[in-house]
Amino acid sequence: MIYLAPLQGMTDRIYRNLFPAYFKGVDLAIAPFISSSKKMKPTNNLLREFYPDRNTGIPSIPQIMSSAPVDFAKLANALYDIGYGTVNWNLGCPFPMVVKKGRGAGLLCCPDSVEYFLEKAMPALKPKLSIKLRIGLKYPDEVLQLIPIFNRYPIAELIIHPRTALQMYEGEVDLDIFEQCLNLSQHGVVYNGDIDSSGKLEMLSKRFGSINRWMIGRGLLGNPFLAEEIKFRAEKPYDEKIRILRVFHDQLFAEYSTILSGPAHITNKMKEVWTYMGSFIENREKIRKRINKTHHRDQYVDVVNKIFDELV
Repeated sequence: MIYLAPLQGMTDRIYRNLFPAYFKGVDLAIAPFISSSKKMKPTNNLLREFYPDRNTGIPSIPQIMSSAPVDFAKLANALYDIGYGTVNWNLGCPFPMVVKKGRGAGLLCCPDSVEYFLEKAMPALKPKLSIKLRIGLKYPDEVLQLIPIFNRYPIAELIIHPRTALQMYEGEVDLDIFEQCLNLSQHGVVYNGDIDSSGKLEMLSKRFGSINRWMIGRGLLGNPFLAEEIKFRAEKPYDEKIRILRVFHDQLFAEYSTILSGPAHITNKMKEVWTYMGSFIENREKIRKRINKTHHRDQYVDVVNKIFDELV
């Protein structure tokens, strides 16, 4: 199975809905996190984003950011009540503002806090619980204190990114620590981190023969054909990829235009999309710089149309 990783601000409902209309091979997505709150009500806008009739693309699991077990359970159960049989707990977000609040990867160095959270939250949960985590906050062996705690609870799966939060998305993944996690865990494990080619996944698969679930984030956003290349061992011609990517881009632009107002909002959103999109495109960095110089909608549309015309 191939999972689409949650990238905040990128793999939102619109992106996940459109993706399978153009690209094949992704089986499941973990949605970008929403934060639990004592004040959250069933009519909350964030919760409405998950209503099943608004999520018609990649089957998705909502992710919750929380260090408060009661609030977490309340939100998880509200998600269960609208149709989600599994929720995901974010123990991996490395961004300093999250970490400083003791959430996301900020909990990885606190096994007692993790155990307290699970002890209080698990009995109250209606949905199954999966956990997405890194191997540590500062040190890569911090996760080894957590696996025995996870083993004591009925967790659906662990999605492990073998970097510390301190590394963010830089430096080498620690495959040796990941292997120790795999050997220690009594739960199913999903590998997440730096899969940007079918060759990379093949190498990982040879080392970790028991893994059959793989999560891909930046690799898929950069090359949305990657999952089908992995599964079907075939690559579309470059010109065909560009034509499909253009239609996908135009549809994304149209959908975001319906919810974003103001001359700069849609342009800024699409610039964000281009930070990842088209990693396989020749001269991609020059293209991205041209796009980043645009400042309003019409200028953006004109520049991007010229770019796509030049690429085919």
